[in-house]
Amino acid sequence: MRFILPRRAVAAFLAVLSVCVVVEADTGAARPHPRGRFYAKPKPLPAGAVTSDWPRFLGPTHDGISPETKLLAPWPKDGPNLVWEVKKGTGFASPVVAGGRVILFHRLGDEEVVECLDGETGRLFWKYAYPSTYVDRYGFSNGPRATPVIDGRFVYTHGVQGKLHAFDLQSGKVVWQRDIATEYKVPQNSFGDGSTPLVEGDLLIVNVGAPGGPCVVAFDKKSGKTVWGVGDQWGASYASPIPTTINGKRRVLVFAGGESDPPTGGLLSIDPIAGKIDARFPFRSKDPISVNAASPVLVGGKVFLTTSYKTGCTLVDVAIGGE
Repeated sequence: MRFILPRRAVAAFLAVLSVCVVVEADTGAARPHPRGRFYAKPKPLPAGAVTSDWPRFLGPTHDGISPETKLLAPWPKDGPNLVWEVKKGTGFASPVVAGGRVILFHRLGDEEVVECLDGETGRLFWKYAYPSTYVDRYGFSNGPRATPVIDGRFVYTHGVQGKLHAFDLQSGKVVWQRDIATEYKVPQNSFGDGSTPLVEGDLLIVNVGAPGGPCVVAFDKKSGKTVWGVGDQWGASYASPIPTTINGKRRVLVFAGGESDPPTGGLLSIDPIAGKIDARFPFRSKDPISVNAASPVLVGGKVFLTTSYKTGCTLVDVAIGGE
């Protein structure tokens, strides 16, 4: 007996075969990590210790400041005791921690890998891997650059080739996924895709940098559907969007601009509810292959920007409704 499939069905079937995904789901209990080593249980925290999760790049308050204190007194001569360690692959994405779970995003061989570990033991809850063919043309790491984001029961990752995923933190199940590079026809930037997404309310905001726009896109964080896209001038940078409040109004600051000729880029102030740009400030190197990479820093109601390649820094007073 022969089965004859329509041409479209055959194409879809072959497309599925070309995407090899490895999933190791959470069965309810963590198991020994194949690349890990456990040394000893962590000691109890001292009285008065203040702890905090670190669920995203730059921490809980988007400024690199940790509220943790009184964790260890005095500091041992040889440093704290080692509890566990796990060998990682390549990449520049830092781990994030929330609710006792650690998310590690890196590259092993020809795959980008997302792993969920137990924070106290290093044991593995779940793993998700998908193919990656990225080769850095400047000889740097071929792994992901953008740090994962934990938001409640969701984990978001933005891969070096623009693969955007939302996972269930507990099970590792893929909730939704988007292929930004393909959908928005984004060419390979200097070092691949590297801007960490921002969760703002019900939105996941990404500096996509599509040619001719949009520069910034907001996705529904639960479904992955596009909510809005803004900007038609500047490409994707390696700086992560920062939320703030200006004159009592919620805004998202995006320091955009990647490799481009002529070189373009700068600061965008975006109303996340309306999906509109209300202020922009051009600022970047005159070198076409340069990139903006440092996230905006809020200083007393003003915005500090810095970029390299003989450009320097500036302090901007963002006035909503003006340049």
